[in-house]
Amino acid sequence: MYSESFSAAVCGIDGCVVHVEADISDGLPGLILVGYLSSEVKEARERVRIALKNSGYRFPPKKITINLSPADIRKDGTSFDLSIAVAILAAFGYIDKTFLKQSLFIGELSLDGKIKSVNGVLPRVYTAYENGFKYCIVPKDNIPEAEIVSKINIIGVSNLNEMLDIINSGKIDEHISKDELDISIFADGTDVDFSDIKGQAGAKRAVEAAVSGMHNIALIGAPGTGKTMIAQSIPGIMPKLTFSERMELSKIYSVSGLLNEQMPVVVKRPFRAPHHTITQTALAGGGKYPKPGELSLASCGVLFLDELPEFNRQTLEVMRQPLEEGYVNVSRLEGSCRYPAKFQLTAALNPCKCGYYPDRKRCSCTQMQIKNYLGRVSKPLLDRIDIFTETVVLKYNEINGNEKAESSEEIRKRVENVHYIQKRRYEKEGIIFNSQLQAGMIKKYCVMESEAKDFLELTFDTLDFSARAYHKVLKIARTLADMDESSIIKKEHISEALCYRSADKKYWRWQNVDE
Repeated sequence: MYSESFSAAVCGIDGCVVHVEADISDGLPGLILVGYLSSEVKEARERVRIALKNSGYRFPPKKITINLSPADIRKDGTSFDLSIAVAILAAFGYIDKTFLKQSLFIGELSLDGKIKSVNGVLPRVYTAYENGFKYCIVPKDNIPEAEIVSKINIIGVSNLNEMLDIINSGKIDEHISKDELDISIFADGTDVDFSDIKGQAGAKRAVEAAVSGMHNIALIGAPGTGKTMIAQSIPGIMPKLTFSERMELSKIYSVSGLLNEQMPVVVKRPFRAPHHTITQTALAGGGKYPKPGELSLASCGVLFLDELPEFNRQTLEVMRQPLEEGYVNVSRLEGSCRYPAKFQLTAALNPCKCGYYPDRKRCSCTQMQIKNYLGRVSKPLLDRIDIFTETVVLKYNEINGNEKAESSEEIRKRVENVHYIQKRRYEKEGIIFNSQLQAGMIKKYCVMESEAKDFLELTFDTLDFSARAYHKVLKIARTLADMDESSIIKKEHISEALCYRSADKKYWRWQNVDE
């Protein structure tokens, strides 16, 4: 006797259909599982056997062989329990086999036959939709997450007997989940608003420019000047997630086990702020069996590194490739995965160990101590930060004033307009933002007026810029021009862009950062 059912495995953040075959034959009674399985899947032999027994199903003593194919893909987790049980029940005639050809099963079995929720439901359901399955049977607790994919019929079940009653009822469509997921209920207003930030007009302007062109930014200033608060407000001025971004981000959080009934879908741009003691694996992702790290969890949002020099230097170095490519490639003996990492890097740091340099009335650090502290951040990583801006110590009247600053909503509208300008300009180039401009595109898209050219030529030799620094200035100036809705780059745009590149010269003058 032979039967088959279907489930799905997760490879990176994408799914892969797994064909579950069951064969009943004479021989030494037992349940055998094959197909490149992890220990969790091998343990399904006992979970499935006892769950079927406790659900009231009795089978003659036969040799049961279960094959999960393709055999060259490793199967992890407990989500295959339900499909294995279904294949066995179909082989013994408890289930109509024709229904199984158009259905994909996901779920873990408890010993009493209850079907428990699992991680990674979203990429599995999306895989079912892509491969033309009509139904997807999932645990009831996973229904909100599964319903993100609206173009496939979702059936939620809580135990084996309920599932068999639904399948054998002949009225499958009556049990399809009819609830439409309202993503608006999962959005809250917990973001820090720009209107709450006192003073710091220069830093706010720099942050708006950074978000407008998706440039990486570093905030430098004394303790208590609002660096963290400014960083926390950045997601609030970013455009709302598109459907494709929401799907990609929700897949990442799903395979990481961060989605639940209270948050079945990611609807807001993430803000991730790992502690400076984080390891390379936790930051970039990986492990024996690869999982996404903070770089991927911050994709489509902000990765905030507070006290940048306090991070382990080798840990920071793993960001160099993702900052350039927008992906993390994790290769292990057990497999290779590619995770999205299209985040905006926002760093905050004090200018010295005590935090008050260059105010010599409060700073007691020696020049060597300052050099060693700032030197913990490597030149290649500094090269990947486009904008450097300073936060200043506020005066009493600035802190206690009643003047209301611009809200995040007002700034977001301007940012959305600049993003639209860039998307329209680069629609045939395969990029979206000014920060992604390659050297060969700069001459075509970064057109300057004659006065701006002369000014940049004058300052180029004075500030001893390299070719890389020259290109960064032009990219930032292009964003500033877009903010002013100017088709060409003017002198004031070059001047402001040079200011954003001068702070690194001020604090890292011991190092030739631009080489």
